[in-house]
Amino acid sequence: MNILIGDIGNTTSKICLIEIKTLKVKKINYFNSNRIISKNFINKMMNKVFKKKNIYKYALFSSVVPQYTSLLKKNLKKNHKIILKEIKEKSINKIVKINIKNKKQVGSDRIANAVGVYKKYKTNCIVLDFGTATTFDVVTKNGVYNGGIIAPGVSLSLRSLVNSADQIPIFSLKKQKKIIGKNTLEALRSGFYWGYSGLINNIILKIERETGKKYKIIFTGGYSDLFKTSILRKFTIDKNITIVGIIEIFKKNRNYLS
Repeated sequence: MNILIGDIGNTTSKICLIEIKTLKVKKINYFNSNRIISKNFINKMMNKVFKKKNIYKYALFSSVVPQYTSLLKKNLKKNHKIILKEIKEKSINKIVKINIKNKKQVGSDRIANAVGVYKKYKTNCIVLDFGTATTFDVVTKNGVYNGGIIAPGVSLSLRSLVNSADQIPIFSLKKQKKIIGKNTLEALRSGFYWGYSGLINNIILKIERETGKKYKIIFTGGYSDLFKTSILRKFTIDKNITIVGIIEIFKKNRNYLS
């Protein structure tokens, strides 16, 4: 028996097939989130994922895009008799305690990340997720999610600059060795690369100063590999930490999903 779990983001989504007994990932499909709008695409992808496998009657997802969740939910129910549940439908205080003013404002992906690092690393962690936004989430070794920081995403900032400035060319982001650019392209790459490196280093430092604690740093998301040599602290790249968190939430809520 397998269960379908997934993460729907503003830009990128992933759908995974998990073996229920072992909770091992059997298959992961990544795709642009806006493709959920296409019924044709979803039908083809689901047929590819399922391939006549025995699938559990519930699916468990984290999502920050209610519109996409609703479309996928309708498709799964109509075509596959599967009921999609979103992780915020069920209290997860048994796994992590959400220590912020308004719990409803925390994105499902950030909750899943917090659960994932708490269960996997069992120490104080900062999860840095390079998504549509660049987010920093602070999780203690005792399983308390203490909030975080939301900064503009790398890709979003890049596209915004290109679209807003007439003389700025479309460019790809990569490491720039020298800080001073000798042409427009070098200057742009330097600004983004060293600008985000400075942002990351400074926010980690300020979190540790404010809390008086040291943290294990976890990178996830699209640009995790880009800053390997410019971050002052050691860090671990874990691109599937969101999925790890959703699997843990499933483990604790099996009775609810039955």
